[in-house]
Amino acid sequence: MLNRVILVGRLTKDPELRYTPSGAAVATFTLAVNRTFTNQQGEREADFINCVVWRRQAENAANFLKKGSLAGVDGRLQSRSYEGNDGKRVYVTEVVAESVQFLEPKDNGQTRNNQSSSYTRVDDNPFQGQGETIDIKDDELPF
Repeated sequence: MLNRVILVGRLTKDPELRYTPSGAAVATFTLAVNRTFTNQQGEREADFINCVVWRRQAENAANFLKKGSLAGVDGRLQSRSYEGNDGKRVYVTEVVAESVQFLEPKDNGQTRNNQSSSYTRVDDNPFQGQGETIDIKDDELPF
């Protein structure tokens, strides 16, 4: 039998890190995952998927992810239930992450749209203003 989930989405809020009585770290967060199609109004909808990650990866997620971070999650779907404060049974379905990937560089205090100067913008032309053509013979190419 197979139970595997792979998601790519953005966190809806900062991960919540807690520790079990035995000292195991557990982090929970919700990923907003865009659907591949649009609704009748032409808008793209998203699914909000609850995720749980354990131990060292939980601590890493809490330290390096925040609201709006792009993350990849590889794990399994799990259902559980518990008795709520009102005495009723509460059912929960969530993804238990085996791996969490950070899919964009750390912001270093900057917003996603304002990348640090160490990145080259795609529309910047490093050869602009050079004005010289490059003469390369076919036998000089490595492929």
